[in-house]
Amino acid sequence: MKRIMAILMVSVLNASAALAAEAPHRVVSMNVCTDQLAMLIAGEGQLYSVSYLAGDRNASVLADQAGGYVVNHGLAEEVFLMQPDLIIAGTFTTRTTVELLRRLGFRVEEFAPANSLDDIREHISRMGTLLGRQEKASALLAEIDDALAKLRAQPPSGKTVATYYANSYTSGSGTLVDALIGISGLENIAAQLGLTGTSKLPLELLVLASPDLVISSEGDYPGPALAEEGYVHPAFKALTAGKKAVNIPSKYSICGAPFTLEVAQILQDAAGAAK
Repeated sequence: MKRIMAILMVSVLNASAALAAEAPHRVVSMNVCTDQLAMLIAGEGQLYSVSYLAGDRNASVLADQAGGYVVNHGLAEEVFLMQPDLIIAGTFTTRTTVELLRRLGFRVEEFAPANSLDDIREHISRMGTLLGRQEKASALLAEIDDALAKLRAQPPSGKTVATYYANSYTSGSGTLVDALIGISGLENIAAQLGLTGTSKLPLELLVLASPDLVISSEGDYPGPALAEEGYVHPAFKALTAGKKAVNIPSKYSICGAPFTLEVAQILQDAAGAAK
């Protein structure tokens, strides 16, 4: 029995050593979501370059940390010169660039957008495996579990909420925001109206639905923008005058990561404060 245990232990150690040897040493990320996952999980000096959006405070929660990496703009020429041993991209990252880099012999791994908590968990685990950083990925998953436990410890408020973004877009069923609304104990007006994915929500329908809370991302633009004209419309102002308007920067819900649960916490707090 002892001999068998010793053999198993040697096998495990050999497997771990092999995995460590295979871990990439020069990683380039070309997508703001993979940028942030890689920044959270990668070891010291392992991540070489992130996309220019990683430093955009409107798009990235980790904009401050992004300054420690070389910036890329998703161009095949610049990534080629970096000579990475792993390239990470989103499924909507410039297709020509991705295919060209693959033809040049580079290893490219793609991540689809996260539309649920299960997607977030899968992405974290996969990133940990790709980078040979399973322990760090497991620690992040534990953080998510702790945050979820705290959120679910609160009874559902039963209040309704509508998301109303620039250009009158909303998050319907099947979106990450819809999942976060459910976790916070609220009801998504867009889903109740039968809207799926990211869809247009006419101001008239928003007013008629009269939700208890309204989420906006007002202020994402540095100056006045036509995309946000709905926020100054008299009907919108009248709707939110006696209600709790919740401004949640879109950067918290663009990508799936542990910080994404901040949206659910903000919503839960707002629902508790609303009269």
